[in-house]
Amino acid sequence: MRAFKYPAVSRMSEGTAMIRTYGLTHLALAARDPERSYQFYRELFGVRELYRDAESIQAETPGAHNVIVFEKGPRKAGKSSGISHFGFRLVSPNDVSAAAKQAEAAGGRVLRQGEFVPGEPYVFVADPDGYEVEIWYE
Repeated sequence: MRAFKYPAVSRMSEGTAMIRTYGLTHLALAARDPERSYQFYRELFGVRELYRDAESIQAETPGAHNVIVFEKGPRKAGKSSGISHFGFRLVSPNDVSAAAKQAEAAGGRVLRQGEFVPGEPYVFVADPDGYEVEIWYE
């Protein structure tokens, strides 16, 4: 069986060029203490370490192949510079309350919780550096 190869550039229906990607693959966060940040995300989402050096830790989210890089940067830590939050989509709507409790147990704090519309619950938490993380179900 021959695998189909997508062109590097394809045309969208509106006629504009589109570069094919695997989507957003990683996020690099300045952290006061990369080890502490890694432990928070490990306890909350089960990330696993891929690589570390003296200045950073790279961790992968299970089952999704997304990477979060915790880079030592105390002066920049927690400053979003225009990005208001980033999110993790849950597999089950029943996990939102558990995620809120786990975030607090891991050292974060719940900022707000509710439903966008009936059946689509969310919780926003702050991680140890103050980054806002949305945990939601759709």
